[in-house]
Amino acid sequence: MHLPFWLTTALLFPVLLYQGKQARRNTPRLPEAGGSPSGQYGKGTPGKRILVIGESTAAGVGVETHDEGLASQLAHRLHERSGETIAWHTFGINGIRLSALIHAVEDADAELPEADVVLLSMGVNDTTGFTPRYRFRNQLRALRKLLASRYPGPLQLLSVPPMHLFTALPAPLRYVIGWRARQLDSLYRQLARQYPEDFVYRSYPTISDPELLARDGYHPGPRGYQFIAEALAAQASEADPAPRL
Repeated sequence: MHLPFWLTTALLFPVLLYQGKQARRNTPRLPEAGGSPSGQYGKGTPGKRILVIGESTAAGVGVETHDEGLASQLAHRLHERSGETIAWHTFGINGIRLSALIHAVEDADAELPEADVVLLSMGVNDTTGFTPRYRFRNQLRALRKLLASRYPGPLQLLSVPPMHLFTALPAPLRYVIGWRARQLDSLYRQLARQYPEDFVYRSYPTISDPELLARDGYHPGPRGYQFIAEALAAQASEADPAPRL
């Protein structure tokens, strides 16, 4: 148990509650991306199939169409680097927590395509919802077990954003939320070290340029998704000249 975190949260609770309500009231609520949630770069049978699942980033919040979102942009960059035909599909729900995502994946199982790589983009809503770490850990393992029969490769955990840098959130709220986000991100790292056959941790540089953000100052915009995709594709290239994410 992280006692300092919970003591700080308890002491600041009235302020955090007020600031949280203000942030929700003042931050524009952007829609999920439209258009087809799948596609491919290159011709013929794909050499690699990418599936991104999760919350607002997987849902493409911050861009108009899924073509501009993370799954598509990552597939595009892997295709450019390798010349390989790369297929992509994204499945995301804005505002969802991990417990609800598990049920959504169960319900959508027949609709999800075959994939060689599955990336999970989660953590923000479980951060703001103060999901206990032990519960979040158990839910991650449950999701991995659910996916294992169809997707035998390790579940790739996309790092939780550094929410203490989200200037759309006022202080001290963003510092407390950022503290919590780092705890969940650390849990990702622990799982990847402890169960490398089940989980791989994937990080990307912090988005510090406001021009890369959507108009809510919170989600990536078109250039932000390109930035994340390029960082992930570069990681894949460094690990394997092929490149294999």
